[in-house]
Amino acid sequence: MTLLLGKGRSRTSALVTSLALALSLSLSLALSLAVPVLVPSATAPATAATPLTVSQAIGQQTGARQTVRGYVVGQPTATNTVVRSGFPNDYALAIADSPSTTSTSSMLYVQIPSTFRSQWGLRTNPSLMGKQIDVTGALSAYFSHPGVTSTSAFALAGGGTTEPPPAGGTSPWDSTYYAPAVGKSATALRTALHDIIDNHTKLSYDAVWTALKDTDQDPDNTANVIELYTGRSISKSSNGGSTGNWNREHVWAQSRGGFTTSAGPGTDLHHIRPEDVTVNSIRGNKDFDNGGSAVSGCNDCWTDSNSFEPRDAVKGDVARMLLYMAIRYEGGDGFNNLEMSSTVGSSSTLIGDLETLLAWHSADPVNTFEMRRNDRIHAQWQGNRNPFIDHPEWAAAIWN
Repeated sequence: MTLLLGKGRSRTSALVTSLALALSLSLSLALSLAVPVLVPSATAPATAATPLTVSQAIGQQTGARQTVRGYVVGQPTATNTVVRSGFPNDYALAIADSPSTTSTSSMLYVQIPSTFRSQWGLRTNPSLMGKQIDVTGALSAYFSHPGVTSTSAFALAGGGTTEPPPAGGTSPWDSTYYAPAVGKSATALRTALHDIIDNHTKLSYDAVWTALKDTDQDPDNTANVIELYTGRSISKSSNGGSTGNWNREHVWAQSRGGFTTSAGPGTDLHHIRPEDVTVNSIRGNKDFDNGGSAVSGCNDCWTDSNSFEPRDAVKGDVARMLLYMAIRYEGGDGFNNLEMSSTVGSSSTLIGDLETLLAWHSADPVNTFEMRRNDRIHAQWQGNRNPFIDHPEWAAAIWN
């Protein structure tokens, strides 16, 4: 280093300054090299992430799993309907950033799996109204509305988290209707469920028209029904066999089950739904699987030579109806033994594709429309229930 001498400075003074500067630079270099050694290598303990607000969660419907904090403001029963009293069941909550919120556009709809219904459902726990809670689940649509699905944890804000009971999910019917099946799995569960849902009240095929006008009623227009595949709301009186009418779709196709429209599987409401005449004909007796060409008049429906893919919003509905049929009809009552198949285009009493249907069952959770439908069939028409709506986890317990 060359030190320039300033005017009036002696060489001795400059040398002293030079040595001092050199010493300072050496010390600074030594300290800078030592810093990495002094910083602890261990990562500081993580702290719990701050829950999202409801408004943040509404804007982040990506399917990611998050915890959201909000006030319980009611129970959603349709896309734009939230009730604040007279709760019909324990299946869903609506939460908002303020306990006084009344606009559904500012609410998040939370699915309550069967595991949590006895503790977090509003029919059983109406005192939850106005409470601030934390919910953890996937940020994805529920009732075609911003929501939280596949919910895995609920807690009162500030404490009170509940964990799923080790034996599995619960439903309001576990101590009565499902008591013989609770705690079982595999073949034992299958047998118990068959015995529970067997011997239901059988309808005539004409009575199915009337029943569908009840079970599939549009929650936003009581004069209409909702078609399964198209999702169209159509007048109850527009049933029939002409183009533009709705008719009775057998989700387990009659020719694939070897049954007719005599009282029995051919009139079982748990798998018969309103559908557009033309779309019903296109589906025909095909299996269910992914892919194909777009179906005219049925948005997000696809088909090929041997399979049909419905819109995403009802894929789980279709799967659960077929799972019910495979358990209900085991070869008794003079009807065929209906079974699921792992291939498409298989024999008459098999229908598939099982693996695809199980994936649909998981991806499209039970919604309130299905729950109400299950309740109406049980209370008003057949006296039996679809167990895979009340206990979705039982599908994996049987077909694992």
